[in-house]
Amino acid sequence: MSKDTSLKVAVAGFGWWGQHMAPRLNKNSLFELAGVIEPDNVRGKEITKAGFHRFESIDQALEDETIEAIILTTPNVMHEAQVVQIAGAGRHVFCEKPLGITGDSAKRSVKACEDAGVVLGIGHERRFEPALKKVKEMIDDGTLGTIMHAESAFSHDKLINVPSGDWRTLKETAPAAAMTGMGIHLTDLYISYFGPVKTVQALTAQRKLDWETGDVVTVQLKFEAGMTATLSAILYTPHFIRLHVFGSDAAVEVRNDTHPDTPGGIAQMVTSRTDQKSVVENFDWTDTVVENLEAFADAVAGRSTYPYTHQQMIDNIIVLEAIAESAETGKTIHL
Repeated sequence: MSKDTSLKVAVAGFGWWGQHMAPRLNKNSLFELAGVIEPDNVRGKEITKAGFHRFESIDQALEDETIEAIILTTPNVMHEAQVVQIAGAGRHVFCEKPLGITGDSAKRSVKACEDAGVVLGIGHERRFEPALKKVKEMIDDGTLGTIMHAESAFSHDKLINVPSGDWRTLKETAPAAAMTGMGIHLTDLYISYFGPVKTVQALTAQRKLDWETGDVVTVQLKFEAGMTATLSAILYTPHFIRLHVFGSDAAVEVRNDTHPDTPGGIAQMVTSRTDQKSVVENFDWTDTVVENLEAFADAVAGRSTYPYTHQQMIDNIIVLEAIAESAETGKTIHL
């Protein structure tokens, strides 16, 4: 790919998220969508109906030497093998979260991309939200003072009709309730703000859904840098997204009207200081899913460096694995 041409890609998987990703890529000038990879014949017909070319397998897509990258929107446990396969063929790969279920799996995926010299993208779009970028600036420039603690939540009811037995409902493929669907975005955000995690404590509960994983997860974290944080993610409740960072000089809270995949609404930021009136700022919704994909394309073209380090990608999966272990055993996990 030259710096002046589009990136030719294929999307692997045409489930819920693949159906979001393919149209976004198809109408973006930075990309040329070669087709959608889907072995399931029923979804294959949906791909054709949507006007996209269908590949029946990743192998078949890789036979097209003009395809430069593959975007994975496949089930969690497939990610490692597919990343390794695609990187081994010399193609760039963008992997929807989670990169893996275990830290060792994430390390193998990263190594495969490093060995092949290809760009690895990851489906954590929340770092691109304007309000959350402003929070990072406030942390980094000392506006908040010493960071004491943070709280976050990411919950919705978009998946309540997924049938029991689907891969999203099983501990083996989607451990710790809502962690692989929503909570993992929060740990990625924390790692980008505060650095590596030192200790993990987690609980899950089953309140409404008949899912093996449960439908509620709550987590306590302590970071190597000294601050603490909590997060929660719920699979059966109205939409709610919140971040609150407490510093010694100021605290800042962000609440989102809508899910990252749902246009409209605002993110409201409230900054508080002792004996001062709170400052309220509103940020319009932006398509952060597209911004992340564009950052991936820019990295492939050499226009910029992809803003997620490989170590951050690995660290986030190490934390995911620790959360699953803590929720299962009731123990505090020391990393």
